[in-house]
Amino acid sequence: MNIYFIVEGKRTERKVYPAWLAHLMPELQRVSNYNEVNKNNYYLFSAEGYPSIIYEHLPNSIADVVENGKYDYLVVCLDAEENTVDAVKQEIYDFIRNEKISLGLTQLVIIIQNRCIETWFLGNKRIYSRQPQSQPLLDYTRYYNVAANCPELMGKYNNFNTHAQFHEAYLKELFRAKNMNYSKNNPGDVLKLYYLEQLLVRVNANEHHLPTFQDFVKFCNLIKPKLNT
Repeated sequence: MNIYFIVEGKRTERKVYPAWLAHLMPELQRVSNYNEVNKNNYYLFSAEGYPSIIYEHLPNSIADVVENGKYDYLVVCLDAEENTVDAVKQEIYDFIRNEKISLGLTQLVIIIQNRCIETWFLGNKRIYSRQPQSQPLLDYTRYYNVAANCPELMGKYNNFNTHAQFHEAYLKELFRAKNMNYSKNNPGDVLKLYYLEQLLVRVNANEHHLPTFQDFVKFCNLIKPKLNT
């Protein structure tokens, strides 16, 4: 079982996915070059954002897996941003079809971070302050309580240009209230097992919360039994 991951972000995702994969599937070992895969390996390539992840890096990654011939899955991970999840998936499928690109025997899996990967991180109820006192966290919480409601359904607050900008700002304030720090360059506790476990607790308790994070978890659950065969 070998997997090729191509992720949108060049900072956060290239740190978070390897950390989470190590927690969820320790049998799956990372290699530094796509040609080094043998058995139960994965390679992760960090793209330069959207739209280059689709129109430049995706065809190159498909060429890699076809040339190598040992990959079972090509997993594309990117943000929905201001689009819908279905629209982003359709954009990828349309591009592959229009360019007549074949993946051979490798299966394509698309993981959409709705709205961004920080939206997933907001699902940890342990970092939520039950009675926030400081600004702007108090205003953010009054606008939308991410502990009670699905973070993926949260809008954008006041003068934020995008959902992703607001969701990241909200996360930083939650961390700050706990005397913790978060940045794209240094995701901090997000990389730790306890943080991932709290996200799993969240979705196990409410099947309607964080549906795109659940897509990632379902893929890992699909792969894990195959690593022992």
